[in-house]
Amino acid sequence: MWLLELQADGDNAELRARWQHWLESSPEHRYAWQAVEAFGERMGRLPPALAHAALSPGKSRRRAIKALAVLIGVGVGGGTWLAREAGQLPLLTADLRTAPGERRTVTLTDGSLLTLNTDTALDLRFGAQSRLLVLHRGEILVTTAPDPANRPFFVDAPQGRARALGTRYSVRTGSGQDGALTHVAVYEGSVVIEPRSDKAAALTLHAGQQTRFSDQAAEAPTAVAASTSAWARGILVAEDMPLDAFVAELSRLTGRTVRCDSSLNTLKVSGTYPLSDPDAVLDLLAAAHGLQIELRRRWWGGVEARLSPA
Repeated sequence: MWLLELQADGDNAELRARWQHWLESSPEHRYAWQAVEAFGERMGRLPPALAHAALSPGKSRRRAIKALAVLIGVGVGGGTWLAREAGQLPLLTADLRTAPGERRTVTLTDGSLLTLNTDTALDLRFGAQSRLLVLHRGEILVTTAPDPANRPFFVDAPQGRARALGTRYSVRTGSGQDGALTHVAVYEGSVVIEPRSDKAAALTLHAGQQTRFSDQAAEAPTAVAASTSAWARGILVAEDMPLDAFVAELSRLTGRTVRCDSSLNTLKVSGTYPLSDPDAVLDLLAAAHGLQIELRRRWWGGVEARLSPA
């Protein structure tokens, strides 16, 4: 298991090269590794003795790893089993997927245009009666095409359904503090929001409006900026955005782990930034605000960039 080998000998250049080749050889490997990283983030919530033993050398570490294997399935079936145990199986088997930092545009069989943002997974369910996208995770931008059979176009998200009325719109599943909310923004036409548990609470959004909704109700619509969909063009647009919010969005859109010192949260960021080169964006931020960039290697792999006062 790569997790154990990297933990035991993470400074071995040959080992890390073999791991990188394995990671890049298959989308399934990337999604399995995401589950490993999610497990690493949760280590802090394990019983302290178990977490400490798992990170320590010697027999106590080996015993702890075996205990963790029982808890999360590391020892049974490899990465795919781990992904399943982490709730990742629908993502692994989804019809369309993107990895962290990847964006993709496809033309659907009806002529509709679909752009997937980073770390997105969805299923296509086109039939004689309807056109349906099941969004498991992430964000999509949809431009619907007229349908000769007049089939309705739906996007099902964890909290409910968005029904298009000839339109261009985006749907994003919640994450972090907004994990129980789905966000919808409409750029052309209209979209009907139907919360999963209360369809009587349906809400119609018109062009220039956005909302977030739970499985019970939708929030009152607010105005949406055209720059909200700039990610589809590979751009992050900021207008007086607090630095902590900016680096969180940069991390989400590029797959590059970035954090900032809490003392910098009052700094505001404005401008247009290319998502294709997050390191260049960090260099611009550091130069503009007199910051320093510290790189930290995480124990389960990957490098975290941290912005702090110079």
